Amino acid sequence: MIESDRELSTMVQELWDNDVNRLRPGTDYRISLQGKAGDVMGLNDLNDGAGSPLFTYVDENIFKKETFLAFISLLDNYESDAGEPEVVTPEEEAENHKFLDSIIQTPTMKIAHKYLAKKHLSPEDTEGFKEQLYRIWFELYARRGSSRPDSSGFEHVFVGETRGGRTVIGFHNWIQLYLQEKLGHIDYKGYSVNAHSPQPDENRHILALQFSWKNGIKPKGSIFIGVSPEFEFALYTLCFLTSPNERVRVSFNLYEVDIVCHHHNQKHIGTTYPVLVKYQTV
Repeated sequence: MIESDRELSTMVQELWDNDVNRLRPGTDYRISLQGKAGDVMGLNDLNDGAGSPLFTYVDENIFKKETFLAFISLLDNYESDAGEPEVVTPEEEAENHKFLDSIIQTPTMKIAHKYLAKKHLSPEDTEGFKEQLYRIWFELYARRGSSRPDSSGFEHVFVGETRGGRTVIGFHNWIQLYLQEKLGHIDYKGYSVNAHSPQPDENRHILALQFSWKNGIKPKGSIFIGVSPEFEFALYTLCFLTSPNERVRVSFNLYEVDIVCHHHNQKHIGTTYPVLVKYQTV
């Protein structure tokens, strides 16, 4: 039985309590779970458990907030095809820095920075910490099967990639999911659940799901819903820098969650996402 990391759980709870930009389910956003997604046999899978979009409402005023605005500006900066070399323009690099400048001022990132600096895992000065974040998240690297830099932690986790035109890899962010669904690029297929996972809840902030995007299928993905970009950045950076394991269990609020975090060459985030283990009883 995997035990929760108590020290890390305390930190994640602090991040959660200070995520002032988090949306409230049922008020600031609403989702429609519909049915369970079937096993994927192909893109024309008959086991589509959802005839309607996942999101039925999002208060888009939240997207005017500085960190959301800066985050959304990054989503169109990438080639989704894994294997296609990425070229970062000066404008895109400036957008990356603007995003880091905006989130580094938030309570969640300040908490994460203070903790990591105390552990001697991050530079104490803000500029040094920002450089570390840039390397972890935005520095380009070559994914498996590619000879040239074609990916980054940010692109994989927050934007999503396609492999071979048929499979969606990464793509663990609700804002990107909502915006792409609104454009008609996402077909939500239903929620994912197995014998060991709890039934999903429309009023909870974590969901496992299946969807298609850009002619590819994401057989099973897992995302936080309604949290701020700074919360996810702080959480995933904490797990990347503090845990040598690729999976760490944390308990916070009403959730027990495994944070999967794969390292790429020990310098970059390969992928990271939440897996709901259970809902805590009050």
